[in-house]
Amino acid sequence: MKLKWNQWFAPLAVVAGLACQPAFASDYPNKPIRMIVPFAPGGVTDMVSRTLADGMSKRLGQTIVVENRAGASGIPGSLAAKTSAADGYTIMMGNISTLAINTAMFANLPYDPDKDFDPISMVSAQPLLVTVNAELPIHSVKDLVDHLRAKPDSLNFGSAGASLQLATEAFNQEAGITMTHVPYKGSGPAMTDLVAGHIQVLFDAFSSLQPFVQDGRVRALAITSRNRSPLMPDLPTLDELGLPNSEVNSWQGVVAPAGTPPEAIKRLNEVIRDTLNDPQIKETFAKQGISATASSPQELKDFARKEAERWQAVAKQAGVKPN
Repeated sequence: MKLKWNQWFAPLAVVAGLACQPAFASDYPNKPIRMIVPFAPGGVTDMVSRTLADGMSKRLGQTIVVENRAGASGIPGSLAAKTSAADGYTIMMGNISTLAINTAMFANLPYDPDKDFDPISMVSAQPLLVTVNAELPIHSVKDLVDHLRAKPDSLNFGSAGASLQLATEAFNQEAGITMTHVPYKGSGPAMTDLVAGHIQVLFDAFSSLQPFVQDGRVRALAITSRNRSPLMPDLPTLDELGLPNSEVNSWQGVVAPAGTPPEAIKRLNEVIRDTLNDPQIKETFAKQGISATASSPQELKDFARKEAERWQAVAKQAGVKPN
């Protein structure tokens, strides 16, 4: 039986293509690595990125260059990472928004967190604080829930981004209450309005709100982590208060463009784990209420998938329509 030319050519082309692919360099990395951060400098994700990048650079013997690509809920930065060469020299610090919540908030998200990125490792997690304006006669979560059950929508809650909006909506759903949402472009303006009383309730990052709580400008009612924080040990968790499904952590994880060589993923995972085990790094994070949470690539992938499914369900129940 004679084979047609294309039947001969197809397997030969595959072999030729494989032969043309450069072997992965045994001395990887042999040049600087770019870490895209899809958010502005100064925030929690940026701080985590720069702390990690510094520690990784020392261990790799190559600079990790942090590149902020802020705007539009992290979408431009995520696209920049997605379309970068999958050669191990571009990574991205993803987080709860870019790798999970954006799937619930955007109907035509121009990237797929599950398919367009290869996971490397979880990095960190930080709980939120549940706070109210200090002038309100509300001193506990029970007070807040009782007030809103008696007077639905009588309080405004602010949010600087979709993750904080949905975190509050998850609380509303489990407690059986409703509040009026007021969106903000940043946590700073939201906190200013909370202090002034223009909004009455705010869920935001522990590190952002803690100074306002300590000086009495706002009142903290609870923390959204499973366990209490050593920085505020008297503050109860929502789980303790009978609201276990309201647990929320603002988390970060490192990913790379899909197709990045497995050898690079393995090397980067090892270095991230070693960096996050450094007592100095742990202390730097802990001072901000942040936990170091290294993982395997598969653990990050599975976690991000579950988070995406969770927040899609919360958004649907809350009637939040994707943009």
